[in-house]
Amino acid sequence: MSIKHLLGLQHLSVNTITQILDTAGPMKQIISRNLKKVPTLRGKAVATVFYEPSTRTRMSFELAAKYLSADTVGLAAASSSVVKGETLIDTARTVAAMGADVIVLRHPMAGAAELMTRYTDVHIVNAGDGMHEHPTQALLDMFTILELKNTISGLKVAILGDILHSRVARSNLWGLTKLGAEVHVAGPPTLLPVGLQQLGAHVHDCPEAALEGADVVIALRLQLERQRQGLIPSLREYTRLYGLNAERLALARDDAVVLHPGPMNRGVEITADVADGSRSLIAEQVTNGVAVRMACLYLLTVGDGGREDIN
Repeated sequence: MSIKHLLGLQHLSVNTITQILDTAGPMKQIISRNLKKVPTLRGKAVATVFYEPSTRTRMSFELAAKYLSADTVGLAAASSSVVKGETLIDTARTVAAMGADVIVLRHPMAGAAELMTRYTDVHIVNAGDGMHEHPTQALLDMFTILELKNTISGLKVAILGDILHSRVARSNLWGLTKLGAEVHVAGPPTLLPVGLQQLGAHVHDCPEAALEGADVVIALRLQLERQRQGLIPSLREYTRLYGLNAERLALARDDAVVLHPGPMNRGVEITADVADGSRSLIAEQVTNGVAVRMACLYLLTVGDGGREDIN
């Protein structure tokens, strides 16, 4: 791959995005084996450094590294020297000095991953930086869509919910539009950031307009931990006006599929019957997250002496 770090999709080329998605296919085949292990990255070390809680992203990165035979170590800020006052830069230098080849970083500050690249020589992968980007989530969403639809170009994709606080929405918007999708976003006016039209999105303040004729529906978690007081009147009102339910989903195409980055607030932004229904690809997203992250780790590190045989 022509890049050293994976920081976001905003400035990533179509060729690089396509390369990652193409590589995720054979990686998924590895996951389906009884013996989920190849020697591709033997001798490499991957450190996951998470300043925010995570289940899917952290575990999938660690499993991705292990399936490729890399050694892994995890650092949670709450149980590290961060609580003693250690800065992000000093943490990065410390992890790099221990011999890590890749640092996977999640941080509440936008731009934290990019900052880390200035002070270490190791590969940095952004696993979510504040409300900015979550590139691997968007990549796995695109891979999931491609598996079923065979293309992204020309599809209508509806992204519903808390757009303001969603790094997933931003990465998906940049990635999907680069691959030719028509992206429609909908949510309460207080949760729609300024400038979405300039990024290529069709913006609606009611979900019905976004859902009409959609091929793909992405429901976003209402991020209560990031909410400022007064942005929504109540959870009940939000669910009534913006929640994805079977009645609203019926406005999409008959073969439309439903995605959600997780974790879900069941009964808030998505009903249980939709989340668990025949159109839902939410479980498949989790599996694909491991495959896509395997592809990212492989493509970033193989040029540093990693083995090129992934069979």
